[in-house]
Amino acid sequence: MLSWRDKVADKLSRLLADPPSSPSPPAAGFSPIADHESQAVYFSSEESTHSKKSTFSSYISSVLRASSGGDVGKPNSPACSHSRRLLPSLSLPSRWKSSGITWKDRPLDCGGDCRTESETDETVEIFKENLEHVSERNINSSNGIKEATASRDSKEYLSYLSEKSAFISADLFEFFQSSLPNIVKGCQWILLYSTWKHGISLRTLIRRSVNLPGPCLLIAGDMQGAIFGGLLECPLKPTAKRKYQGTIQTFVFTTIYGDPRLFRATGSNRYYYLCLNDLLAFGGGGSFALCLDEDLLHGTSGASETFENSCLAHNAEFELQNVELWGFAHSSQYHT
Repeated sequence: MLSWRDKVADKLSRLLADPPSSPSPPAAGFSPIADHESQAVYFSSEESTHSKKSTFSSYISSVLRASSGGDVGKPNSPACSHSRRLLPSLSLPSRWKSSGITWKDRPLDCGGDCRTESETDETVEIFKENLEHVSERNINSSNGIKEATASRDSKEYLSYLSEKSAFISADLFEFFQSSLPNIVKGCQWILLYSTWKHGISLRTLIRRSVNLPGPCLLIAGDMQGAIFGGLLECPLKPTAKRKYQGTIQTFVFTTIYGDPRLFRATGSNRYYYLCLNDLLAFGGGGSFALCLDEDLLHGTSGASETFENSCLAHNAEFELQNVELWGFAHSSQYHT
């Protein structure tokens, strides 16, 4: 008489020789053991249909687990050895660690890929999180390099200035570099006069302009934050009568329109600038484009035909915050 194991082996041999496409209910007249075997096989087939990755070993493991017999629970049994070989070399998901679950507690699928669909999705999510973290770190690192480079570039203009300016920023310096005559581009900027350093006096400004002949830039500002001025020629030579000086290169500028804006001479007249002992003014025809009084505390601005400009300050009459006069030297050996 055949033993129970022989019956199981015979049943599995016939099943594998002609595997059914779908499970069928047990036929009448089957013995309880055979009926139990059929149910166990039916369960394995249903599990196989769900995962689509069942193998011969999974059938044996399912039958032996259903029958509660044999040595499946032994550490050296084939089923356990097969299960151990299929454990993936992955780290436990964080939600398993927090629940105290270990690899030996996780559900096993002994098919071709022992990871279930949910575990695969979770592994992908973990990989995506790590990838996003690394990408964000690289982006932050890249942004840090860009910010450091931008900060370094924004301070490069300071190397051109002999002293700190109350008005000149990196953007304004770049604007001047594109607006000044070619003869002074790339030169060292020398502060010839500042009301904060040398006192409030037009005469002092005129006297100090003789230290560096050539084009010079007057920069002033009102109390509302506007910055304006114009290009002159050093040394300044005050005249007894109103006699205009300057060349077609003379211009005026302002920042009240957002970005710095330049107004060049239109050629409609030659009223470039006036220099008197009690007045310094740009433009003419209609009104001065910019006029500073002798104490350099107050000024006026209006539309002029010379530059076809609008008011350069926030108001036609304003109080001056500071006045600077900058000269340009081709050698850094110049000392004031």
